[in-house]
Amino acid sequence: MTPAQCRAARAMLGLEREELAAQAAVAPATLAAFEDGEDMPAEIVATLRAALENAGVIFIAEAETSPAGGPGLRLSAATPKGTLKDYVQYPEFLSPEASTGSGG
Repeated sequence: MTPAQCRAARAMLGLEREELAAQAAVAPATLAAFEDGEDMPAEIVATLRAALENAGVIFIAEAETSPAGGPGLRLSAATPKGTLKDYVQYPEFLSPEASTGSGG
């Protein structure tokens, strides 16, 4: 994870530095130093990354999606507010032979 990815992930999640620092159990000054480009031990970067991943961020490595692409990130799919029992799946649409977009 790069400092830019960390800043972007935090912004996408709407987290203040203090909030992410608390979730990762690091000092806010440590997070600020990392985001400002200071070298950090791998364990601290891994801890920050894990906290962001637990909050729903997916990191994309350089050239992972295209040879010319740089490092990036995206949010994982949102979890529905209800539970699975709140959704209806009709058996006829669960068949592999069902038409495209039929919900299976």
